[in-house]
Amino acid sequence: MFDSKWIADLITAARATLGVVMIWLGLTQGEQALPIVIPIMILCWSGDFFDGMLARRSRNPRKTYIGDHDVQIDMFVSVCLALYMLFAGLASATLVIWYFILWAVIFWRFGLDRNLLMFAQTPIYLYFVLIGLRDYPSLGYLMVFFVLLVLVFHWRRFSQDVVPNFLKGVKSLWINRH
Repeated sequence: MFDSKWIADLITAARATLGVVMIWLGLTQGEQALPIVIPIMILCWSGDFFDGMLARRSRNPRKTYIGDHDVQIDMFVSVCLALYMLFAGLASATLVIWYFILWAVIFWRFGLDRNLLMFAQTPIYLYFVLIGLRDYPSLGYLMVFFVLLVLVFHWRRFSQDVVPNFLKGVKSLWINRH
């Protein structure tokens, strides 16, 4: 039987697949694929917006493996994006390698905490948006518009749930590890 969690899981799995597509585009088309990768990222972000919304609206209380690992899939997509930028020549190997090493050390020290996984994605996406604004301004502004639109629609949840829980989680990690 189909319910909204099944659809949410399908969307989440599709986002992971799109991450692999981005790597392939970086390897095969390089920087020329940027006008394709930007809409792919907007599609991934849209999927993240809708899969969470669908999963929360489900009347079925069961948890799913994919739903329980949504943030890890988010992280996988951001790593795929970083690899796209590396293979496309949009980010230096030194920058990407040091970024991955830094986060590997942080994850080793603190574990694969949801809050840290969310935080680790942010610079990758910000760098990508800046590249989009620089190289394809109309698509770059579309990414900015999309993020602002999501914030408007999710402002209450974002300001009352996501940010406070993120800050509490990071504080708890810091206090418990010292």
